[in-house]
This record gives sequence, structure tokens and C-alpha cells, in this order.
Amino acid sequence: MRFILEDKLVPCEPPLWAFGGHAQTIFGHLLPSPTIQETDETIAVQLEDGDRLVAHHFPGPSGTVVYLFHGLGGESHRSYMQRTALLARKMGHAVFLVNHRGCGHGRGLARAPYHSGRSEDLSAVIQEGRRRYPQAKHLAIGFSLSANALLLLAAGIRAKTQPDAAIAVNAPINLARASELLVRGLNRVYDFKFMEDMRDAVASRRDAGHVVPEMKLRRFATLREFDNLYTAPEGGFNNREHYYESCSAKLYLKNISIPTVILTAADDPFVDVADYRAAQVSSLVHLHIEKHGGHMGYLTRKKTPLGTYRWLDYALNTFMKALKP
Repeated sequence: MRFILEDKLVPCEPPLWAFGGHAQTIFGHLLPSPTIQETDETIAVQLEDGDRLVAHHFPGPSGTVVYLFHGLGGESHRSYMQRTALLARKMGHAVFLVNHRGCGHGRGLARAPYHSGRSEDLSAVIQEGRRRYPQAKHLAIGFSLSANALLLLAAGIRAKTQPDAAIAVNAPINLARASELLVRGLNRVYDFKFMEDMRDAVASRRDAGHVVPEMKLRRFATLREFDNLYTAPEGGFNNREHYYESCSAKLYLKNISIPTVILTAADDPFVDVADYRAAQVSSLVHLHIEKHGGHMGYLTRKKTPLGTYRWLDYALNTFMKALKP
């Protein structure tokens, strides 16, 4: 596939009530949005370590397959996943709405945790899609945590079965830096929510009968602490620093070997735009840094060409159309 952007994107101009990275992030996730109403085929994808994850498959006639991967604490029914699936369906594309291991309808099916470096899990889903659609073009879209994992996959890190093209949204390409920012100021709100989700994920594994190590987590423990006590050792890393260093996509952007769009916002509260500006990127990468948008918020004061105030939907619609066979 090739990336041919025929029309320049109209910038995201935020309304006064959603001005700034925090307002964009919070309101972008709280405001209601449409959901896909079609009946899907629910499939369990076998992973190389014996775990499974669950994806929702919607067939389509266009000759393009779109894979959607959610962020930390998410699942396939999150609003950004649903809205993007609707955009792809309107183009006639087949869609795989993917739950990471242990998430959504896959709760209890996985012993090991998902994390920002699980490019092998994304690869397993794409391998299943290629088996079903051997002649199709395959486009993967990753959000936040999954965007980082997708960039690793696009660079051939930790897994080999790639999509034909990729779109990464607000990827925390420097995991150590993101974890540090999450414990500062108002960002603690996001960190606290992530930790609630992680505690719930661990509890669901225990409830399913999986052996989960005991952790001495403080009541207000941070994601940095959780990564050191649980994510790193259970993910096969020596410690938190080894996990962050091994799985941060920043160092691998220059090795990306497929057409890739990277979208981020300069005012993302916990993904430092300086890492993007300093990174070396492959000639196959189209890096788009939007001035406003927060972390996957992107609310605009004027209707986009799609007729809504969701600039992210408009951007993803534009990027999907710009990826040509």
C-alpha cells in the first residue's frame, strides 16, 4: 500500500469548554458517540504462549481488512473503537475489533498480561485475518498503548506478521517518560483510573483460576509501581526499566518498513511530543502532530467534513482513504 494524502487536513480548533490537553482528553472520552449495531462473528485467537484473546469480526466486500486495537484498560466496545469501526464499515471494509488478552469478552482466557510491547499479539490477529482474507490489503489501527505495540510491529520488533499499512494514534513511544508524567499533577487522575483497571484485570485472572503472584500494592499505587511488581516480571522482563527500554517504540521508528501514519497531539498530557520531534523516522512514516487534541480527545468547535465535532474521526477517515493499494 501507499500513503497519498490528497487533501490537507483542516486543523482541530477546540471549543472554549474543551481547550487544553486535559479538557480534550476528559471530554473526548465522556461525550456519547454511536456504536456499531451489526451482528459480529466472535472469534478466539490462539497466542503463541497458549493464551487466547477475543476479536469481533465483521466481513466486508471492499478488499481491505481493518484491525482495531484499544488502549490500556480498554476493550472493543470503547467509543473510539466503535466510531472507527463504523467509518471502516461505511467504506465496505472487513473489520476485526480486537480485545487484548484478558479484556472484553476475553476476560479469563489469558494468564499473562497484555502490555505496550505485545506486538506478537497484534501479529497473531493479523495472521488470522490473512488466513481468512489472503488476497486482501490489511490495515491496522492502534490507539495509545496499542499504537506503541503497532509501531514495534511495523518495525519488525518482537513479531514478523505485519499488516500492509498502519495508523498509530497517541502512542506513548517513550514508556519511561509517559510513566513519569502520569504521576505529576492532574495526570494522577488518569494514573488512578489506569490502576483501577489493572487491579480489576488481575482480579479477573484470579477468578478464572490462573495463578497470579501476590503483590504488595499501596492503596494509591501508581502504574510505575504496578509495572515493576507485575507487568515486567509477568511479561518476561527483568524489571520495569527493562520493560520500558525494550518496548518503547521511539528507537525503532527509523526501522518501520510499511507505510505508517503516526498521529499525536502537542498537548497530550502524558505523551511527550518532544519525543516525536526528536525521533528519527523511516521515509515510510507520515508523522502528523496536531496542535490540539489531548490524549485521543480531538474535539473541535466547528463541524468537520464528516458533519460531527470529532476531529479524530475525520482524521482517521482521511488517513484510511489516503492509503492506496
